[in-house]
Amino acid sequence: TMAESSDSQPYVKLVSASGHEIFLIRSIAMSSVTIKAMLEGPFAESQESKITFPDINTQILEKVVEYLHYKVRYTDSTTRIPDFVIEPEIALELLVAANYLDC
Repeated sequence: TMAESSDSQPYVKLVSASGHEIFLIRSIAMSSVTIKAMLEGPFAESQESKITFPDINTQILEKVVEYLHYKVRYTDSTTRIPDFVIEPEIALELLVAANYLDC
């Protein structure tokens, strides 16, 4: 089936508002509730393993991807978790993107 073929793709392509492409390991991308819904639902994104975010610029999308890696790495960690640094000048825009992506 189509769902099985898209699940076999190890990477997901995320595209920023300016067309910048970021490839992300599918299992890491799935830690975002919104991305997971897009990839598992009856959407074109699930068949193509490509999601375009017309309202998220490249700098913010890169920071979201960095956070998804951080989240997966430190979930259930028993070691000290380092701070996730957010530059003040992008904090508000990053908050809006994180809220939308539910991550």
